[in-house]
Amino acid sequence: MCLAIPSKVISIDSTNNTAMLDTLGVTREASLDLMNEEIKIGDYVLLHIGYVMGKIDAEQAKLSLETYAEIIKTLEEEEAELKGMS
Repeated sequence: MCLAIPSKVISIDSTNNTAMLDTLGVTREASLDLMNEEIKIGDYVLLHIGYVMGKIDAEQAKLSLETYAEIIKTLEEEEAELKGMS
């Protein structure tokens, strides 16, 4: 299964056609080579394997990020529970 993660654009490097993104609190650089539309700082985009795949509405990004946070919390709780059983 492949996931595209909503990320916020925090800077753009036009020379290298890349953007710095905030993805769940982690800053990473991603290529804009696959983008067909213009993006600007503050936009939300979908990040997949180092490439920005497209823009996403801010409200939809917020909902998706909330879902990711819930998944991460559940996984962490399950991992802690398994460690407690050892």
